[in-house]
Amino acid sequence: MNKKIIMIAMALALPLTVAAMPGTDTEKCEGSHHGNKMERMTKELNLNEEQKTKMDALFKEQHEKYKTIHEETRTRLKEILTPEQITKMDEMKKRHHEKWQHKKDIEKKN
Repeated sequence: MNKKIIMIAMALALPLTVAAMPGTDTEKCEGSHHGNKMERMTKELNLNEEQKTKMDALFKEQHEKYKTIHEETRTRLKEILTPEQITKMDEMKKRHHEKWQHKKDIEKKN
């Protein structure tokens, strides 16, 4: 039963790991990703200034919603899991992030 709860919690929390990882500069990370995304979309879709402004506002709004959902999920997990389980889940998220970062670094080299 506990294993199922932890797996469900992980499934809900893992997509949010980048924003939650301690020691990462999420603003820098988000900004660069957002900037690259906007540049690519502007070029490929031939967006005008009004469209760029509206899309930028939409992406920022969605990011704020994402952060709110992340914080709410974390709060609710703390209500469900024991402190030991929270610690273990944090360690699992850290390992997952490290694997993801390693894979990302390898892809950059190739």
